[in-house]
Amino acid sequence: MTNRHPQKNPPTLSTLEELAMLANYSLVDTLNCDPDAKIDGVDHAPRQVFSGHYVPVKPTPIKNPEYVAHSKSLFSELGLDDSLARSTDFMNIFSGDISQAPEPMRKVGWACGYALSIFGTEYYQQCPFQTGNGYGDGRAVSVFEGVINGRGWEMQLKGGGRTPYCRGADGRAVLRSSIREFLAQEHMHALGVPTSRSLSLYASKTEQVKRPWYSEGSYSRDPDMLISEAVAISTRVAPSFIRVGQLELFSRRARKNEHPQAMAELEKIVLHLIDREYGDVIDIKLTTAEKVILLAREFRSRLTLLVANWIRVGYCQGNFNSDNCAAGGFTLDYGPFGFCDAFNPQYQPWTGGGHHFSFMNQPEAAATNFYAFCKALLPLLTSHQDYQQQLDEILSGFSSVMQTQMQSMWAAKLGLDIFNAELFSELEMLMVQTSVDYTIFFRELSMVPGDIEPLKKSFYKHSMPLQASSASADESDPEGIDKRWTLWLTKWKSLISSSNTAETGAAEPQSREELSRQMKLVNPKYILREWLVVPAYQQATAGDYALVRELQDVMTQPYAEQSTAVAGKYYKLKPSEFFEVGGMSHVSCSS
Repeated sequence: MTNRHPQKNPPTLSTLEELAMLANYSLVDTLNCDPDAKIDGVDHAPRQVFSGHYVPVKPTPIKNPEYVAHSKSLFSELGLDDSLARSTDFMNIFSGDISQAPEPMRKVGWACGYALSIFGTEYYQQCPFQTGNGYGDGRAVSVFEGVINGRGWEMQLKGGGRTPYCRGADGRAVLRSSIREFLAQEHMHALGVPTSRSLSLYASKTEQVKRPWYSEGSYSRDPDMLISEAVAISTRVAPSFIRVGQLELFSRRARKNEHPQAMAELEKIVLHLIDREYGDVIDIKLTTAEKVILLAREFRSRLTLLVANWIRVGYCQGNFNSDNCAAGGFTLDYGPFGFCDAFNPQYQPWTGGGHHFSFMNQPEAAATNFYAFCKALLPLLTSHQDYQQQLDEILSGFSSVMQTQMQSMWAAKLGLDIFNAELFSELEMLMVQTSVDYTIFFRELSMVPGDIEPLKKSFYKHSMPLQASSASADESDPEGIDKRWTLWLTKWKSLISSSNTAETGAAEPQSREELSRQMKLVNPKYILREWLVVPAYQQATAGDYALVRELQDVMTQPYAEQSTAVAGKYYKLKPSEFFEVGGMSHVSCSS
């Protein structure tokens, strides 16, 4: 299914019937169905799933759906006419009612199981049966898979109702979290960060569920009230939704020989992953063992680049367990995520995430997920000692590859051709001590300022409450901190000057304008800050989606200067009263 020759100008699809004709259900047609499944998909109660790659599930439609938003850019890439998003039949399908899906679309979707590793440690207790056989897609139901414009795509409803993996929950997503995910996926794509995509977002005008959340202005770490919220369904799109945790599930079963088909099911899911995500770089004619080695090496490359990109744009995954790590090497789950305001290496938007999933520890978290990935592949190499050794070498080389990606990223953010450890170490210390806004600082630096005054636009200084500030005593000595910043800026300018001449072999120094242009391509001006999203979903609760759509427009052009009005509204420091506020500076969940 992997695309090798996409069409540049795909034909426009203006009806659901035209989209249906592109169906290609490779997962359900080539992998194993749960032998205990109900073929009609009416399978909504928690239960153990002992084998098989998927369970047929009929999604539960939301009641009285209405249009909230759709991704114009993804519609364009898929060749879909924008008018489709508001059409009744399209809205019915992607708000959960697939009973009238035109052939060859199918009237039953599917959900998948997966395992869980947290920072390299295998867990079972999150499964209600304590066996690992009840953990998986609890409210995500895939409803379509097809080849569009030469590429394979899977479409999955987030909040599509209960599945056998729902663990007793209601299978719903609320409008608040659906807006966050819808905006974040398209924003990350616009930032140039590999990600799942947003197709559409529909909300129910009448159906609500209760969720724990924060009262207005609460400084509580945990939600302090129960509120009723409108339900919604967002459709996320990716080449596949295979997770590292999915491979782990089948690997655990194979290691323990839990059923006669365990090893065969592991091999099937790995080969399916390669076909879906890596078919353009791994030759189909190779043996399974050869493919496994190439897969590990390619995934290592993608995963390290992904995490470097996260840090480049100030993104923190918050809950980077193996089940939230896409085996295709892109950003998958937008639950307790966040973007840095004031720079803090230990920034963590999720109150349950701890230091191990904090902002600057994401490379280490990725290493543990890569360990889980390689461990999951190992049973397929049991009779190939030489390939086992190669896999060990690929695993042991992760840190070195990650470091190279990080250094390359920091060099690009600083406009350098070669990373300078001393310069970066001094900068990191100054950024923490001065409480600089991560995005604004690097954007202002991209202007190649003559002195530190423009950089001060990013300094929070005393604007943050004492409990939120990580600044040192240097803050009480502004002249001293200014002097240190001036010295750093002078050193940086000296390095960019030498970097752009001698080290590149350039005949003439790179112009200030050209350097600024290049730096702006890696240092965005606009970031999806949580305190900007909150008013959007608050207004949406009252049926006003204007701010959601405005944010979508702004955040899908993150590198553009945009208008003065947009800059005044979205390019500014986080207001001091928002620091440490629950649901705005931190979340304990994202339903």
